[in-house]
Amino acid sequence: MNRSTEAALILSASLLAAFGVTLVNLAQAGTVDAQVGLTFLTFAIALGAVHVATRRLAAGATPNALPAIGLLAAFGIIEIYRLDPDRAGLQRWWLLIASGAAVLTLLWLHRAGINALRRYRNLTLAAAVGLLALPMIPEDWSVLRGFSANGSRLWIQFELGVVSLGFQPGEVAKLLFVVFLAGYLSDRQTALNEARRRLGPFAIPEPRQLAPLLLVWLGSIGVLVVQRDLGASLLLFAVFVAMLYAATGHGGYVPTGAVLALVGGVAAWFAFEHVQRRVDSWIRPFQTFEDAGYQIAQGIFGLGTGSLAGSGPGLGRPDLIPFAETDFIFAAVGEEFGFAGTAAVLAAYAVLIAVGFGIALRARDRFRKLLATGLTLTLGIQTFLILGGVLRVVPLTGITLPFMSYGGSSLVGNFILVALLLRISHEEDLS
Repeated sequence: MNRSTEAALILSASLLAAFGVTLVNLAQAGTVDAQVGLTFLTFAIALGAVHVATRRLAAGATPNALPAIGLLAAFGIIEIYRLDPDRAGLQRWWLLIASGAAVLTLLWLHRAGINALRRYRNLTLAAAVGLLALPMIPEDWSVLRGFSANGSRLWIQFELGVVSLGFQPGEVAKLLFVVFLAGYLSDRQTALNEARRRLGPFAIPEPRQLAPLLLVWLGSIGVLVVQRDLGASLLLFAVFVAMLYAATGHGGYVPTGAVLALVGGVAAWFAFEHVQRRVDSWIRPFQTFEDAGYQIAQGIFGLGTGSLAGSGPGLGRPDLIPFAETDFIFAAVGEEFGFAGTAAVLAAYAVLIAVGFGIALRARDRFRKLLATGLTLTLGIQTFLILGGVLRVVPLTGITLPFMSYGGSSLVGNFILVALLLRISHEEDLS
């Protein structure tokens, strides 16, 4: 695929988003309004800006990522508009902001290079911990304050005059955490592989090499546990274990991590009531239909009624699924676009993850290889956790589906993630 094909596919995604909004309008009101044109312009400007920035600032980057993102975002905005037009308007603004963040990331990396992140890894760690701690700001502060939602304290609210903006800083913090891990592991990879001690039949890295990393990870996870953001805790832990395995090649990290995750999950079940409700709804959604299982049961009903081609945009009842525009947008797509729509969504995620791992495999520099791996794992594991929750493979975690769910913080974080991957791909093309 070349850049011209990439541009054509981005235009096609913009047309798809506008066409879907048109169908929703016709199904619900029998008319077409200005939302169709606004949707097309937003997608064309946002994705077009990242496309042009990539041409100018990272010309050697792969052209396969942006079209997949465009397809996912198009499905997302169609269902968000169908469920809540006001939130769809906000999502369009966030799409523009996210694309601007990606362009700024590419511009800074064009001047500094991706290895600048390696030099500033301790600064990125401090920034990550600071962002994770921001929601703990007291709620009675005037300009900036933290607040809780759905049992978790994840958000900050900025208010100045008529300006009011809510943001989830953990979406950016997880990227900074991956940057730190990639920098630390690339510098300590040889020591982690060669300096090992025997513990019975097992060989473990020297404590002085692994202890600082474990302390950093435990501190970050501790902040998230205090905030009751167990979905993000699980995501960071899985990325942490997977990157250790990628850096060292020692398979023992994977089963050890699985056991620790299980122990942590059991402890969370005893400690937090909302975790008990999620596990109960996962195991017995229909027996707890009137209470905890209602959301999952309605999602299953929606996926089941979608059949092969779905009911059509605006003709289904995804509004019966609680929090469908955030937690269960995949079920909404399944109901109104059917198996064909969900297969397209899964294929787009598969393309994105394959592109990310392809960038990592081609990277010759250790830091770039680990950074691309960590970013791709972050995207892939987050996608698995939320899709697995909708399909009852794993309990619901409450995290967002990348590029599709309503939420500006998620869009901004994931667009920056893709910008980093594009820059790594460009630098490998030059080397």
